[in-house]
Amino acid sequence: MDPFDFVIIGAGPAGEAAAFKARDLGASVAIVDRLWFGGSCPHIGCLPSKSLLDGATRHHRNPAAYDWPKTSAARDYMVNRPADAAEPDDSSHVDRLREAGALAYRGTGRIVGRGTVAVEHDDTRHELEATNVVVAVGSVSKRPPIDGLDSVPIWTNREATLTRELPKSLIILGGGPTGCELGQVFVRFGVPTTIVQSGPRLSPTDHPRNSAVMRKTLEADGVNVRLGVRALRARAGATSDSPASIDLDDGTTVTGHTVLLAAGRSFPIEDIGLEHYGVDTTGRTPFARDGRLRITDGLWVIGDPAGPELHTHQGHYQGELAVRMALGESILPDYRALPRATYTDPEASSVGMTLDEALGAGIDAFEKVGDFATSARGYSIKADMGHITITVDRRTRQLVGAAMACPDASAAIHECVVAMKARVTIDMLAETIHAFPSTSRILNGLFADALKELDAPTNLARSGDQPRS
Repeated sequence: MDPFDFVIIGAGPAGEAAAFKARDLGASVAIVDRLWFGGSCPHIGCLPSKSLLDGATRHHRNPAAYDWPKTSAARDYMVNRPADAAEPDDSSHVDRLREAGALAYRGTGRIVGRGTVAVEHDDTRHELEATNVVVAVGSVSKRPPIDGLDSVPIWTNREATLTRELPKSLIILGGGPTGCELGQVFVRFGVPTTIVQSGPRLSPTDHPRNSAVMRKTLEADGVNVRLGVRALRARAGATSDSPASIDLDDGTTVTGHTVLLAAGRSFPIEDIGLEHYGVDTTGRTPFARDGRLRITDGLWVIGDPAGPELHTHQGHYQGELAVRMALGESILPDYRALPRATYTDPEASSVGMTLDEALGAGIDAFEKVGDFATSARGYSIKADMGHITITVDRRTRQLVGAAMACPDASAAIHECVVAMKARVTIDMLAETIHAFPSTSRILNGLFADALKELDAPTNLARSGDQPRS
């Protein structure tokens, strides 16, 4: 067999994107995955969790009209799982790759030499030669080092998003996006739910105002939010029907029939064969998760293991970009305008830096904050919380960050994403017409306020700018 231009290990969003882009550009591709083609996102991640959130919101608004069986059935439809099947069916992902001209293997892929990947499937082992090896193995739920954890019923996002039965009660270890989203799902269906978060706020990588809104929302729904505490040990219930106990480092205990692990992700790269390219996977030298994609000649790492963050849209971007770079395009990754979104009700989204991060980076920045509840949009839907915040660089007169927590935050944030990507100035943004009374109209007011601050005499003198004509 002639060498492939690309052999891709992992067929999740990043690997699929790389395969399709390579075929679009006329390159030959082999792709291998040991589990689901399409990866976690469409089967046990992004899509089923959003389907469950939709059902939980419908139930929250009208319990009699939309119950758990309807929600579970809708989720099964979303992940392509028949009613009598335990697992989703990923065959459509395989079919699309093969139709595009990629050679797809369901099996285990491992690098056994520079430019050589061994594929094992159906008791068969063979080797594929590649000009470029692309590692796109995704991530798995991290298992925290808690004494006795093996003695209690454990879920990861896989069990939580595929369950057809509600747990009697739930402890969620980790208050990031997964913990917050699934916490809201189950509490809205009447499951007593506790979130244990070691840090001082939920969703710690998000904007602090977004974190505050998520906490207020979840507590209003009935979630017991425990911040600033760590789980020390787990103890099984006295009987199979009694709840487990988790002892916390402040001397208190929380109980639940099921424990959901949502305290970070691990990257299965230790046994993939990266040592053949001189990469240390022993842990003695940390693997750089800086999003650079090209590790060395002929080796690319994309998706979750690449960093700098964990997003499906980041993986898709990286998959296409790595192929373009490998085929000779003069281009580098640009993460300045990488959007983030948590799909709780209300949603929370952000892009770029907070004010503190900008100041810490030496940027002469300021922020403007709008209250969503008192805006025309918030008033029209009877909102009682929410915000929109922008962070502005005085010198460049451009956005360096934005965040919002409101019902359509995941969509509205993209005006700021595009503005940052294209380096649009506040002058242009303030003169852009925004539909009334949309969420974006609130941004319009913030842009106008920012322009006034930029054009204030003291700030003009500070920056050396001249007043606009």
